[in-house]
Amino acid sequence: MKSILFTTAIAAVVAIAGVSSVVAAPAPTTGLVPEKAGNFQLTDTTRLAHELFYFKYAPAIVLMSQTNGSTVSRQAAADLAKIQAKYKDQGVLFYMMNSNVDQSRDATAAEAKSQKFAMPVLMDELQLVGEQLGVQRDGEVFVLEPKSGFKVAYHGPVSKTAAAIDSVLAGKAVATPRVEVKAGKAINFAERGKAAEHANISYTNDVAPIIQEKCVACHQEGGIAPFKFDSYEVVKSFAPMIQESVMSDRMPPYFADPHIGTFQNDHGLTAEQNKTLIHWLRAGAPRGTGADVLKEKASVAPEWPVSLGKPDVIVTLPAFDVPSSGTVEYQNMRVDNPFKEDTWLKAIAVKPGERSVLHHVTSNHSPDRGAKPAKIPGGSVGSYTPGAEPQVIAAGAGAPVPAGGKLSFSMHYTTTGKAAADQTQIGYYTLKTAPEFIKRSAVISDFALKIPKGEARHTEIAYLEFPADAYLYTLYPHSHYRGWSVELKSIDVSGKEEMLLSLPKYDFNWQRDYDPVEPVLVKAGTKLVAKWIYDNSANNLANPDPTINVTWGEQSWEEMMYFRVNYRWADETTSNVRNDLQGKLMESRTMGALDNNADGKVQIDELTGTMASVRTRFKDLDLNKDGGLDDAELAAGNVSRASATRDLRDADIDL
Repeated sequence: MKSILFTTAIAAVVAIAGVSSVVAAPAPTTGLVPEKAGNFQLTDTTRLAHELFYFKYAPAIVLMSQTNGSTVSRQAAADLAKIQAKYKDQGVLFYMMNSNVDQSRDATAAEAKSQKFAMPVLMDELQLVGEQLGVQRDGEVFVLEPKSGFKVAYHGPVSKTAAAIDSVLAGKAVATPRVEVKAGKAINFAERGKAAEHANISYTNDVAPIIQEKCVACHQEGGIAPFKFDSYEVVKSFAPMIQESVMSDRMPPYFADPHIGTFQNDHGLTAEQNKTLIHWLRAGAPRGTGADVLKEKASVAPEWPVSLGKPDVIVTLPAFDVPSSGTVEYQNMRVDNPFKEDTWLKAIAVKPGERSVLHHVTSNHSPDRGAKPAKIPGGSVGSYTPGAEPQVIAAGAGAPVPAGGKLSFSMHYTTTGKAAADQTQIGYYTLKTAPEFIKRSAVISDFALKIPKGEARHTEIAYLEFPADAYLYTLYPHSHYRGWSVELKSIDVSGKEEMLLSLPKYDFNWQRDYDPVEPVLVKAGTKLVAKWIYDNSANNLANPDPTINVTWGEQSWEEMMYFRVNYRWADETTSNVRNDLQGKLMESRTMGALDNNADGKVQIDELTGTMASVRTRFKDLDLNKDGGLDDAELAAGNVSRASATRDLRDADIDL
């Protein structure tokens, strides 16, 4: 997804972390408020991300500090809701923000529900945004003016908010832009007032190691980033951009909600790393004393992943010339299978020849026509998407590749305005002996999706129902430029729900596998439910065309609702292959794609997008006349994924 880098305009050095408490005589609230607000992204109590600069189209943004259980907060929220209703049709946006480190997101969600808050509550869990704005207690209101670079047009109590909004909408300066807020509980920012300490944060001992660990893998000679972090001078020159990128949660490019699941490939900053880096940057990025670790350890990106080394087998795909413009149809490349015997893979690494034009690669093993059925199942033999890392199969398991036949690769190229040539290589890392378990894959998708034109937050839901116990190895979401956020949860036969992965903000440029630290047990009868939210509005700068209703399609200007899971059947080993279980799982795909309310039947209003034409046959298909189509009725009417579009990828193929 396109991104725009902004520099912050914060003059004061502010601070972080602490414990919420009541202070008898708090300091005045106006002195720390900056002239403008820098960009930031926070997640609300419903796990949806909000980036400040995204809302530059709004005539005004109102933000109120909030504390759970506070009488002042509750009354202020009620008063602010009345003001919100007044400006409902004028595009003014309203938010609350909780910066209390001792109040969890779940507790704040409960407060929002019990008090029936009319606006989202953003969770400022690291206190970095509250520090930036100069928040001191709950009930403080900030009115921001986007067209003036997010100027803080007003700071004060709720009582004078409407007048401030009127001034902003009229293009006039607020008569009294700073009004003392005397009521409310003080919010303790433990790092506030520690500018001298922040100026002493060590570049050598504290900052450079963070950059070395979290950034250099991309930002090095030959890396995928556009510049390299190989000295203090480079870091200093990019300091405003680094601050904006970290505060907006765009970098490092790891987007899983830290409250949900733990993953092996977590590249995000820890809370302490985040605070250390931001405080150092706000202090002016001082050099201090000591060695320049980045210069001493400057490196060149390896040809193949350091953790894996040189592949056992390298397959070079045919070269392809990508034109400067136009739509490039999928290129289907087939090469001879280099494996003469049944083989088990422990890892796969894809090395694009030209990253700028390679949108994605999918693949599978294709047996020779007329060949005897293989002893081991076939499936994907590698995939690539922007930002992807090597696919490493879970310990004790392997990805099967039957002997003989062909390896088939579907190559999706996009034009950039400049002609380019690509010749991609696939590196295979093999197991020397058969593993105990078989890595399987399946895809949760909604091939009947329909995203209305101009809609900013459209939801699509789909699921798979597991017929037997399984252990999840990998969670991988995929959509195109309109994807905004995505979640995966499990619902067992008792109705118990568990959130497995949440990306409050999806980024098309960084699509990666999320591998749980421990495989997740999914019991028989459990539904894995994926929920995608799409932004088809003009405010989505990456949106190819906000004026059209979008349905399923393979090109990036179309859209997908796709969530791959890798797993193993609890009852399956390499000596006890259970293709029957895989078949039963695949049978649930059509119902899971269409059944938006997960009631086990497809109602007529759930037939949308590529499946809308089935509505004309609905009465005939509904044999028992109960107003919904069950599995048997869908099968009898040939209502399936295949009937929707001939171009959809098989569910065993990674995308």
